[in-house]
Amino acid sequence: MALLPRLRQLMRRPVSASRVGARRPTTTARRGDTLHEDALRSMLSDDPNNVRAFAALAEIVRRRAADAGPDGDPLTAPHDDAERQRAADLAVWALGEELAGNPRAWYPLIEVARLSARDDHEGTLRRLTTAAERDPSGTALREALALLREAGQPVDALGLGVGHWRPREHDPEVARELVLAAIEADRPLEAKQYVANLELYPDQRAVAALRDELTHVVAEAQQTIPGT
Repeated sequence: MALLPRLRQLMRRPVSASRVGARRPTTTARRGDTLHEDALRSMLSDDPNNVRAFAALAEIVRRRAADAGPDGDPLTAPHDDAERQRAADLAVWALGEELAGNPRAWYPLIEVARLSARDDHEGTLRRLTTAAERDPSGTALREALALLREAGQPVDALGLGVGHWRPREHDPEVARELVLAAIEADRPLEAKQYVANLELYPDQRAVAALRDELTHVVAEAQQTIPGT
């Protein structure tokens, strides 16, 4: 069963005291995991975009979900690798949705979008848009564009980037993702414009190498596209 339908099925179940991905005290829980999880949750409460803390907590909930059933009983744990992977993904999905409730959180939205990219295109774009809007540095936008490119959706990446990129303020690496997306979408003229927009960045010395690199990338792409 695909991830999104499985998640919807779980959400339609009667509400219980347990939550997928949330710490549940059991007699079999390892004390080290419990203390580590509490520390990670505290860190993420302070900074919901702490990438290392999120990755570490995601690993804990993945392992727990793969080793036990939805009721926490190891006897009902998934029996094959595919089921264990789906259970682990669902646990991380639930964790990401939980942390995304923080209005400052953008990284959890990126991770949920990564899980939803195959089954929920509209939801993925919505999550990535929200992430980009929550992060003034442009890091979330860069991550969102890279995710869409990896998913084979360069046109959607361009749409998101054009609507949210602020060349004067954002991480200059956003330009790289936009240039590559434009090339993948066979739009070399757009790619050239994104390179030119780097001239708006206040610290020109800091972007000089990136601008030269992307100029070369665009020139190479133009040579392979007829009519350019």
